[in-house]
Amino acid sequence: MIFQMIALAVLLAFYGCYFGKMFSQKKRGIQTDQIGKGKKGAVKFIEITMKIATIAVPIAEIISIALNASRFSTGIRCAGSVIAVMGTAVFICSVVTMRDNWRAGVSETDKTELTTTGIYAISRNPAFLGFDLVYIGIALMFFNWILYAVSAFAALMFHLQIVNVEEDFLLGAFGEAYLDYRNTVNRYVGRKRKRSIPHS
Repeated sequence: MIFQMIALAVLLAFYGCYFGKMFSQKKRGIQTDQIGKGKKGAVKFIEITMKIATIAVPIAEIISIALNASRFSTGIRCAGSVIAVMGTAVFICSVVTMRDNWRAGVSETDKTELTTTGIYAISRNPAFLGFDLVYIGIALMFFNWILYAVSAFAALMFHLQIVNVEEDFLLGAFGEAYLDYRNTVNRYVGRKRKRSIPHS
């Protein structure tokens, strides 16, 4: 029962933040959901597939939580609960830090600023990292093969969104500023060591 309560609290906080931010921006005339809109080809396919996957995961999670069955020990399930809570905290920090620059999917028309402070100083993609950690945490708490497969597929689509859509978009939108940022902060977590140039 305790794992069910933790998981439901995680999902409530996570998706409450997600949809709360979306509703708040909509009231100010900001279209948050840009997934697949105005896109063509591979970019549209990746974003739409990612969106379908992110709808499928919470459905699988809720069913798994209701069944409350797991192949793992209590210790692993406890570790999963910690990871899920961490993922929620990371996601909320990312949304708060981005302020009105936050979008779901990339927007070719909205003018946004490159965010490099706060949690973005140690991760270029903390929102995606938050999603992944929540997925991992809940999968460890309520492991079954369907939940694992759906969560793994969604995580893969997030990665493809980052490397094939978002990074290209950011490079085109922010140029050298994004290059400097990319050379300083890792894609998921950590800062890069600056190589010292030997003096001749």
